[in-house]
Amino acid sequence: MKNTIFTGVGTALATPFDQRGEIAWDELEKLVEMQVSGGADAVIACGTTGEAATMSSEEHLKTIAFIVEKVKGRIPIIAGTGSNDTRFCVDLSLEAKALGVEGLLLVTPYYNKTSQKGLIESFDYIADCVEMPCILYNVPSRTGCNILPATYRELAKNPYIVATKEANGDTASVARTIALCGDDLAVYSGEDNQVLPITALGGKGVISVFSNVLPSIMHDLAVSTLEGRLDEARTLNNQYIDLMDGFFMDVNPIPVKEALWQMGIISTNLCRMPLTTMPEEKRAAMTALLKKHELLAEK
Repeated sequence: MKNTIFTGVGTALATPFDQRGEIAWDELEKLVEMQVSGGADAVIACGTTGEAATMSSEEHLKTIAFIVEKVKGRIPIIAGTGSNDTRFCVDLSLEAKALGVEGLLLVTPYYNKTSQKGLIESFDYIADCVEMPCILYNVPSRTGCNILPATYRELAKNPYIVATKEANGDTASVARTIALCGDDLAVYSGEDNQVLPITALGGKGVISVFSNVLPSIMHDLAVSTLEGRLDEARTLNNQYIDLMDGFFMDVNPIPVKEALWQMGIISTNLCRMPLTTMPEEKRAAMTALLKKHELLAEK
């Protein structure tokens, strides 16, 4: 049985920017502390929600190093280092490893995509080069590339490929993957509104956007499911599913940054282009959701 990096909730951490579009380091530190004190079981640095796609390599690594420094070993840090260039992914991953992260999050190749055979060869190559725990990231709605259950079975034979963040939206496929791989591959939900069914099927928790705002709630939802307290899990899921869905009313991470801004946690709602702010009707809908859940900052 492979070591699981974490169980429960790993927060796909947002990266706050100032009015110039530069990283707001003091606010990033605030977000890190909010996760640690709020009960997050791990932090994912520079994933999709962290807008790594718009960072230079230098900035990417500086952000990972900053988060490592501020977390101080209190919870695991997983660095997003995936790329559609396998050799570049290896180089970036080795540099992240040297910074002291506990694992890597590796998205499937995007744009150039690849075959299932290519996925096996590429991920095996990366894992063998870095020799540290790797979590695959399957999000075909963004990448146009889907990891099939039989492919997971082959990838799970690699000792360094320990888990997957599954966001293919197909619960039946997730069930097949868990049945095929068993303890050789931990499965995390990559969608907040799928935590309950995927964890109930044998998943280990979630890599979450929602937990940027409410880490304790998502932790409790995941852990109550893991421990078989399904009535508690259903209650939390039903109470907050509108907010989970609301954080995807626009392209991630636009809505969650809007929420953090309206809550008074960060000073701007800005993403880096080509992402932009929410249109007024969606902003109003977010305000209504935050008000309903008593999260709106007092004016």
